[in-house]
Amino acid sequence: MKNLLGGKGANLAEMTNIGLPVPPGLIITTEACRDFSAQGQAFPKGMEEQVCEGITVLEEMLGRKFGDEQDPLLVSVRSGAPISMPGMMDTVLNLGLNDLTVEALAAGTGNERFALDCYRRFINMFGEVVMGVDHHKFEKLLENHKEKAGVYFDNQLPAKEWRKVVADYKSLILKETGKTFPQSPMEQLFMAVHAVFNSWNNDRAIVYRKINKIPDDLGTAVNVQAMVFGNIGNDSGTGVAFTRNPSTGEKKLYGEYLINAQGEDVVAGIRTPQPIDALEQDMPQVYKQFAGICSLLEQHYRNMQDIEFTIERGKLWMLQTRNGKRTAQAAIKIAVDMVDEGLITRDEAILRVEPGQLDQLLHRRIDPGAKLDIIAKGLPASPGAASGSVVFDADLAEKMGQEGKKVILVSTETTPDDIHGIVAAQGILTSRGGMTSHAAVVARGMGKPCVCGCEALRIDYHKHLFEVAGLVIKQGDIISVDGATGNVILGTVPMLDPVLSPEFRLLLEWADQVRTLGVRANAETPEDALKSREFGAAGIGLTRTEHMFMAQDRLPIVQEMILATSAAERNIALDKLLPMQQGDFYGILKAMDGLPVTIRLLDPPLHEFLPNMEDLMVEITTLRLSNGDREELRRKEDLLRKVRALHEANPMLGHRGCRLGITFPEVYAMQARAIFNATAQLVKEGCQPVPEVEIPLVIDKNELSSLREMVTGVVGEVMKAAGVEFHYTVGTMIEIPRAALLADEIASYADFFSFGTNDLTQTTLGFSRDDAEGKFMQAYLDQKILTDNPFMVLDRKGVGKLMKIAVELGRKTSPGLLIGICGEHGGDPSSIEFCHSIGLDFVSCSPFRVPIARLAAAQAAVINKDQSK
Repeated sequence: MKNLLGGKGANLAEMTNIGLPVPPGLIITTEACRDFSAQGQAFPKGMEEQVCEGITVLEEMLGRKFGDEQDPLLVSVRSGAPISMPGMMDTVLNLGLNDLTVEALAAGTGNERFALDCYRRFINMFGEVVMGVDHHKFEKLLENHKEKAGVYFDNQLPAKEWRKVVADYKSLILKETGKTFPQSPMEQLFMAVHAVFNSWNNDRAIVYRKINKIPDDLGTAVNVQAMVFGNIGNDSGTGVAFTRNPSTGEKKLYGEYLINAQGEDVVAGIRTPQPIDALEQDMPQVYKQFAGICSLLEQHYRNMQDIEFTIERGKLWMLQTRNGKRTAQAAIKIAVDMVDEGLITRDEAILRVEPGQLDQLLHRRIDPGAKLDIIAKGLPASPGAASGSVVFDADLAEKMGQEGKKVILVSTETTPDDIHGIVAAQGILTSRGGMTSHAAVVARGMGKPCVCGCEALRIDYHKHLFEVAGLVIKQGDIISVDGATGNVILGTVPMLDPVLSPEFRLLLEWADQVRTLGVRANAETPEDALKSREFGAAGIGLTRTEHMFMAQDRLPIVQEMILATSAAERNIALDKLLPMQQGDFYGILKAMDGLPVTIRLLDPPLHEFLPNMEDLMVEITTLRLSNGDREELRRKEDLLRKVRALHEANPMLGHRGCRLGITFPEVYAMQARAIFNATAQLVKEGCQPVPEVEIPLVIDKNELSSLREMVTGVVGEVMKAAGVEFHYTVGTMIEIPRAALLADEIASYADFFSFGTNDLTQTTLGFSRDDAEGKFMQAYLDQKILTDNPFMVLDRKGVGKLMKIAVELGRKTSPGLLIGICGEHGGDPSSIEFCHSIGLDFVSCSPFRVPIARLAAAQAAVINKDQSK
């Protein structure tokens, strides 16, 4: 029932149902939140009365009364969305305390220091999250009191000092808000509920939903729960634990706890906690009970659990369980292990791993043989490694990230308000906090390296620097963080390419057994082709031949070819390019021996190969003004005339693709000869090359018919001259709407189709990608005109409809027509699912996204299989 009760509330109810020790409470549903927003931030009719009734039930269950001056009932208030959202409102603990009930709590427990500690925590939390007073202002007051008292930790302050802190906190709230701190427990409760509902639309929640594509209309539930206390004394404590290691997936309890601490102390990073294993020595009976409950919850939910607990005077209370966030490495290991343990099926294991998360495993790591200048060591909170400029502010991290700069966000500790900076940063470094701190959990979820609890760091926000072991690191200096070891390293570090773990390979094997979509890679070099093969690509779906001409030794020859004024001149340049191209194709076809390689013939906007027109004009003007070399001036002027003649108002829609092959057939003939010469050479060497010649940018069957005839003519010549025969195919890219609409005609001359969705998206939407993303795309997304960037996630309504039409028409003419996709969408899981649904044969993506595509294709098969039952 998490859509109604929220994930947290549903799990609390579930734990209660299976007999676990859960403090009693009540849940205000997500429906109430949606009504609250719809009614202009007004509570739904009757809600307040129902909440009061619920509090009465709690009072009867516990024998304590809300606001009672003898034995008061205290509650916690937590948000709880259907989907876990770090951007939501922070928890408020100890609600119900006031100037009178705090004295009752002190008398009832016989511990004045404890009662006043609870009260100051409540005022701090309530003042911050409900009344909007900055947390650091409370912290500053507290630090002043600790300094005066000569203590370091909060729990060392005596009761008389806590009374002064409480008074200062209340004065701060009055000064900052103009309002007194509320003394009525019921007023406190409804103010907190109001704040929870409002937090659904706070900036950080909106950012988080946008990043994770969570719908805006889900709303959040509110969990009101009787308080249990972990800060009564040394027989009490609080902690957070995972049933398996969220970084590695190891089947072992993983977490942290603090003796004599409350609620948020562990995750807030205020004190460095103890590992959960140490609880077995401190409280053996409690540890044994806790370990048993962890096992029960994992069996019940059939998933790794993230658990919060409190120990009150030796009694264990379960405060929360939810499916734990984990790294990609852990997700894979846990999924594979749970299949071995009989907890889940292979299909479920395939669905348990988020394809996009695999990026974490496909990035580089620090070369273990490198000499590193390690300046500090913290906790290895999220694996991976990164280098970047030090920044101390989330806003600056975001700004620099948008400018394309790599940064490491350095902070004492992060909060949900820093999420935009974490998104922009390459890695995170904090001086406080443990493995379950905010920074650690969020970084792991995003796949970013994170080092936490690096206590040797002394951060000075005012001077924008940190000191460690006598070394001063200023904002802008380069450091590296290794989230696998916890090392902080001066400068940049050498990195190594990733390797796939045995569990990763096994999961992909299971995926390959399930998926029906083939997965190929886009590659232009033998090295990329080999990497693709290593990652499991079943061929090359796109080789862009124009990328081969950008090298400095080739560009002058290409310019010579383009600027030629006759076929004879052009052929001179083409004769120079032929052996170069033959070598290119030989290397790629050999690397993919036995697998198909789709080679797209030249598709350049010609201006990309030519000198810049404005630069030429400047050079000519300079030569004229300085009376420079007359011969050089004449040559430059002649070149400018040719460049102007070839200049196009809109090169993307201009003289490119098959239009080049139609007007200059000798160019495509050279490329075809290079492909087939390389093929013949490999056949003679005993290899099995499988070339697929792709004609780009067709709009009509007559283009393809003409160019196919040219290709087959070249093949006949090459086979005859080489004395060998080989298999080849000729197909086309569908990247113009007209081609999709006339696919039945075009299919008469094509052995295969490949959707070039980058250009098909541009020509269907009428968007230039560079202009759209640079100028107005964000506005379209913010205003929800479009739900996703169509250059990242396939536009199913428009581009997708054209693709579906093309598939149906193409196969109507040619039932066995091979059809794939080679645009960037070929590596996007959502787009892959769509490609599966319309019956494509393969997707093609960059080499490092091949494992992602293999898993996403399998998930599409499993999901569609389940839906068809």
